Amino acid sequence: MSTDLVLHDVADGIATISLNRPDVHNAQNMELLDELDAAWTRAADDPEVRVIVLRANGKHFSAGHDIDPKTWDNKDKWLVSDIYEVEARRYVGYSLKWRNIPKPSIAAVHGVCIAGGLLLAWPCDLIVAADNARFSDPVVAMGIGGVEYHGHTWELGARLAKEILFTGRAIHADEALAIRMVNKVVARDELDSATRELALQIAAKHPFALRAAKRAVNQTLDIQGFTTAVQSVFDIHQLGHAHAISETGQPVMMALDGMKGEVSQQKR
Repeated sequence: MSTDLVLHDVADGIATISLNRPDVHNAQNMELLDELDAAWTRAADDPEVRVIVLRANGKHFSAGHDIDPKTWDNKDKWLVSDIYEVEARRYVGYSLKWRNIPKPSIAAVHGVCIAGGLLLAWPCDLIVAADNARFSDPVVAMGIGGVEYHGHTWELGARLAKEILFTGRAIHADEALAIRMVNKVVARDELDSATRELALQIAAKHPFALRAAKRAVNQTLDIQGFTTAVQSVFDIHQLGHAHAISETGQPVMMALDGMKGEVSQQKR
């Protein structure tokens, strides 16, 4: 596995996975996602690892999917079947896989966590947020009803989920704590140490008991319909691509600069 885009380290029973594309605010291209999945798999298979920590180098946790309009301009024809195959594997597929890895996981989030960034943080069991963390999904501005992995309603509740999607506004760390989307908020310079302290506390527990506790919570959510809902909303997301293609010939409807302007405001 290349160590350029994703770094992996194990110490004291903790696997630390670091997003390492800081020059573009850890925007996710396909190579990064594939390396990230390989790092998750490596941590899951390592008997020495009891807790997995996901963090990021640079100013921001993740600016979301790396959208390059040049790839659209150079493509003669878009097929929903092609988009579906890629996104089913790397977006919903990876996120559900990471959610269900039978070891506790903690996301350490700082700066922006935009759209596709949510697909990395939400599958983790716990989230520790820096006091400068901001979470958002502004892709309605692209003519799509939200990112592929619809954790919104489960993480935010129905009315706030609608507000965040309709407006594209960011949820700041303190608000995220108030609605229990994150477990704790710490100063930015304490994020790594606070996350590691929490991970060490968890790693001291029996691994089978941790596995059972995680399964109990995830199974309860699944009985309520979590996984079925995520998969169903993924099909709605694909309908958004199909609608955009029918109107513009491209998989999103908006002028990309418009959404990038909104995102740039959040990165400041």
